[in-house]
Amino acid sequence: MTGLGHVSVITDTGRKRRRNEDAYVCEPPLFAIADGMGGAQAGEVASRLAAAALRESGAKTLGGERRISDLIQEANRRVYDRSSTDPNTSGMGTTITVALVENDNVAFGHVGDSRAYLIRDGRMEQVTEDHSLVNELLKSGKLSREEAESHPQRSVITRALGTDPDVDVDTFTIAAEAGDLFLLCSDGLTDMGGEGEIFELVERNRDDLNSALKSLVKAANRSGGDDNITVVAFEIVEGQALTHDGETREDVLSAAPRDQEDTLTEADAVPTVDTAVISTAEIQAELDAKERQDRARRRRRLRRSIVAWLALLAIAAGIALALYLRFVR
Repeated sequence: MTGLGHVSVITDTGRKRRRNEDAYVCEPPLFAIADGMGGAQAGEVASRLAAAALRESGAKTLGGERRISDLIQEANRRVYDRSSTDPNTSGMGTTITVALVENDNVAFGHVGDSRAYLIRDGRMEQVTEDHSLVNELLKSGKLSREEAESHPQRSVITRALGTDPDVDVDTFTIAAEAGDLFLLCSDGLTDMGGEGEIFELVERNRDDLNSALKSLVKAANRSGGDDNITVVAFEIVEGQALTHDGETREDVLSAAPRDQEDTLTEADAVPTVDTAVISTAEIQAELDAKERQDRARRRRRLRRSIVAWLALLAIAAGIALALYLRFVR
């Protein structure tokens, strides 16, 4: 049997943002991270509404993937209802990545481009799939991994909570093993540092999760700190299922609202550059249109090449004929 060991969480506004639009849940055996979007304070409202929905009913009953899916749908309903009725929050949304530890398993639910990682046996693996434009381009072969890391539209996501009445949730379960370490993080961490650096910093401080998470935030800020940075970490140990050592350590490195206040004023309703959401259907349509344009360009180039070769052949034939007639005479 396995159970929960050390648990830690950290959040930081970063160097470029005025507010922290990330929210988290760290209430063993339930963990979650939400990264809000929408401009001004609306992203903050969306992420905190989603986190509050999970806290209110999350860990009271178990149920694996089905339970997580229900929780995320409820969070989506709350964010969508608020966005639909409050003009100041119109169009807001949030990512959500949820983990629930039970019965030697960790069940996940995921929407957006926040991530979950598993560190096991000296390796780190991303276990969630980004719902993003860049990931769609990667899967279609339109981008290399190197190009994806610096793509100017990395913040465009294809799925988010609160933008529609219902949301498509990825759910899956991982069989937990003693020694596993799970990380949930917002893209403020992953956009600033590569996975190799994240893994190295965690492993270097593996005996102290709090220090490990502090080192991740400091590294992200050294790389620019363009976005809010939040990381939730929990480890699996040998022991009775659903036990927990009580060491939930939290660290808020810079001002991040800790209450559930979600009231906007007119002054807050100022558009800012933020994460955008477009559907996979729109992305596919754009890819199809680009493919048609590429095919048309290739056909035009082929036609021009054929015409050029025919012209050369005609010229060569003319010269040959002229030489032939000259010698025949």
